[in-house]
Amino acid sequence: MKRIANRLSSSPTITPSGPVVSRRNVSWSRWPVRLLVGILAGLFFLFIGIPLASLLFHESPSTIWSEILQPDVFQALQLSILTTMLSVLVAVLFGLPVAYLLARIDFPGRKLLETLVTLPTVLPPVVAGVALLLAFGRVGLIGRYLDMLGITIPFTTVAVVMAQTFVAAPFFINSTKAGLEQLDNRYEMAAYTLRASPFYTFRRVVLPLIRPALLSGIGLSWARALGEFGATITFAGNFPGTT
Repeated sequence: MKRIANRLSSSPTITPSGPVVSRRNVSWSRWPVRLLVGILAGLFFLFIGIPLASLLFHESPSTIWSEILQPDVFQALQLSILTTMLSVLVAVLFGLPVAYLLARIDFPGRKLLETLVTLPTVLPPVVAGVALLLAFGRVGLIGRYLDMLGITIPFTTVAVVMAQTFVAAPFFINSTKAGLEQLDNRYEMAAYTLRASPFYTFRRVVLPLIRPALLSGIGLSWARALGEFGATITFAGNFPGTT
């Protein structure tokens, strides 16, 4: 052991060959890249910000407020807020178990279900509306049986909620699924060792830890539902006070 230590101590020190690059040179060499990134980012923000600013400042606030207070506009706004809140509620109620299933349980066909969940986000809105009509219309796959029972879904407020949920729920599911996948399952294991039930662990341990993902998913799904038009106009129509 002493011989090995002596050999290691007496071995020549290897120094890196080539020019030594100082920190100052490295920082200066990065300035062109930083400048390019700043220019590209600034142009993109201008591309996004100028149209939004034009939309916001096209009319005076008093004019916009007076238009909102018009009976037809105010009624449409109330209906939009009501239907989007219901859509988000349905998305959370059904989307949370789906997100947990896809994030934590490995089973055959999981990739197929993940694709199925994401598909409404890439479908053209009108195609989504046609798909809902083919499924729940009076001669649709399910709608024909509902029609026998006297239940009509298309061109009703229920159709609005269904169309909004169809296009908005994937945003909540994917956001919640990402939060669950990033969560360390050791917290759950620790709760189980303390004899906590699965429901208690999910409610008191998992949900608080993924709160940012939940809030992000709720916000994204609500915004998507509020901005939905193509699927809604195709499946629910345009009837003042109803759709």
